[in-house]
Amino acid sequence: MEKELDRRSFLKVTALTGAALFIGDIFPSRGYAQSTAAIPESEKIIITVITDNLADATRPHYKIASRHLGTGSFLERALHAEHGLSYHVETTVNGQPHQFLFDFATDFQGVKRNIDLLKIDFKKIEALALSHDHFDHQAALVDLLKAKQNEIPKGTPFYVGEQFFVGTYVKTPDGNVASLLALKKEDIESLGLLKIVETRVPTPIVPGAFFTGKVERVTEYEKIPPAFVAKIGDQVVQEEFPGEQAIVMNAKEKGLVVLSGCAHRGIVNTVKHAQRMTGTDKVYAIIGGFHLTGAKPEVIQKTIADIKAIKPDYIVPTHCTGFEAISEFAREMPDQFI
Repeated sequence: MEKELDRRSFLKVTALTGAALFIGDIFPSRGYAQSTAAIPESEKIIITVITDNLADATRPHYKIASRHLGTGSFLERALHAEHGLSYHVETTVNGQPHQFLFDFATDFQGVKRNIDLLKIDFKKIEALALSHDHFDHQAALVDLLKAKQNEIPKGTPFYVGEQFFVGTYVKTPDGNVASLLALKKEDIESLGLLKIVETRVPTPIVPGAFFTGKVERVTEYEKIPPAFVAKIGDQVVQEEFPGEQAIVMNAKEKGLVVLSGCAHRGIVNTVKHAQRMTGTDKVYAIIGGFHLTGAKPEVIQKTIADIKAIKPDYIVPTHCTGFEAISEFAREMPDQFI
């Protein structure tokens, strides 16, 4: 029996709504893609976390992270947090800024509030991109498009991975198969705002930022939880997330910046894929959901060991990384942790 998942049964804990990460001049077939992608260097990259699982209004600016302070009373400037994830990204290439949105979280009212508080100008948005089709990354999108339809340039590209619109499901503890509130293609097309671009290879989103294409799985321990399933006809099979995408950028004289949604195919796999696709080993920052919530301690430790070996300057675990894994990253990589 298929039913809609109760969102309360899917809630977890983590990360950093309203923070902006400054990288640059301010604040120090279904086969795998084989070709490398020449990603232009960005003189500056600013990643603003629109929505995440935790909004901490008391933490100060820290390393390359700047906290949203706002103006007015605390209630007027308080950001909304939820089980969801959304980013605003700005790259600067050859002196020209480029902006896009990556993932759109869950609750429309909360996401819109944060967008307005953070003063994100939709008229300057050049593209939208979605990591994967789980509700906590896209449920707010359609209502957000309706609310901002007079600000979004018509024909703005909307990038998604392969097999994106086939539906996404989870096995519940009672043995049922529940829909994870898949985004409907017709709901996007009916608005007449966006041009849907489905891709399975490394693809530029804006100058300086690429989709990864399909992430090759090379580690033995980064396994997709068996609760995630897909439907092929009447068959229910293990979900492999073939179309899940991350964002890869190249910070000038610093290295790669890897921005993930959930990294269901493994955060280590995702970073190694980014290194292969760019031909660049140096990683400056790894940011996003690492999907380690509920993971066994040995899996967390193997992940941390492999991330240490990659030697990023910074790690920013958010969203679905989970309290235990975030705590271990903070303990074992204190100089890199944000």
